Amino acid sequence: MIIDTHTHLDHAQFYDDVDAVIAKAKEAGVGYFVIPGADPKDLERAVELSKKHDGVYFGVGVHPYDIDSYDRSYLERFIEHPKCVAVGECGLDYYRLPDDENEKSEVKKRQKEVFVDQIELAKKYDKPLIVHIREASQDAYEILEKHASKRGGVLHCYNASPLLLNLQDRFYYGIGGVLTFKNAKKLKEIVPQIPLNRIVLETDAPYLTPEPYRGKRNEPAYTIYVAKKLAQILDIDEETIENQTTQNAKELFSFV
Repeated sequence: MIIDTHTHLDHAQFYDDVDAVIAKAKEAGVGYFVIPGADPKDLERAVELSKKHDGVYFGVGVHPYDIDSYDRSYLERFIEHPKCVAVGECGLDYYRLPDDENEKSEVKKRQKEVFVDQIELAKKYDKPLIVHIREASQDAYEILEKHASKRGGVLHCYNASPLLLNLQDRFYYGIGGVLTFKNAKKLKEIVPQIPLNRIVLETDAPYLTPEPYRGKRNEPAYTIYVAKKLAQILDIDEETIENQTTQNAKELFSFV
C-alpha cells in the first residue's frame, strides 16, 4: 500500500470526478490520502470528503499565498475533528514577491508571522506540521529550528536544500513528482542522503504531475510513479519503498 501524504482533492479541478479519482487511486494501491489546508474556503469541502471516504484525512492551515485569509479561530473549529491529522500547509514562499522593496519586506514579515502562529497552533493541539518552503530555505530553517516542537512534521515537496537536511531529527521529507522530472538533477543527487525512514510520498495533485503523465492533471494514483523512481535512484525494490514510506506516513500522521 502507498500513502499520498499531500493531495488537494478539494481543488476545483476535482469537483466533477473526485469519487472516481479516489477509486482509481485505491485500485492502484493508494490506501490513504491527506488533503492539506491551503485556502480556507476549501476547508469545509476537505472535511466533507474525509467524512465520505475511508482513508481520506485533512490538515488545517493556510498557504503563504493566502495569508490574507488567515483566521486562527476558523481553523480551530476543525482541528479537533477525528480526521484532522496536521496543521498546514503553512510556511514561506518568496517565489512571487512585489518588486517594491518596502512591499517585499512587508510580505515576508507577514508570511513569517502567520507561519509562526500556525506552528504555535500545531503545538497547542499536538499536531504535525505540513510545511511549504519555496525560495526561502534559510528563513524557514531558522523559524523551524527555533519554534517547531519535537512533533515536527513534513517538509512538503522537499526542495533539495542541504540546509533543511539538518531538520531530519524532527521532520520527514515529502518526495513527489518532481523527482521524475528530467531537470531535477539536484533533488536526485540529494535524495540518497535522506534516511529512508524519513521519506514520505506525495503527489501535490492536481499539480506537479510525474512522468509519464507530465502536462496532464495530477492524481493520487500517480504516487506509484514516484515510488518507482525513488526505488530506481536508491537501488531498492519498490515493495521496500512502499512499505517503509507507508510506515513513515502512519507514524507522522498517527493514522489509526
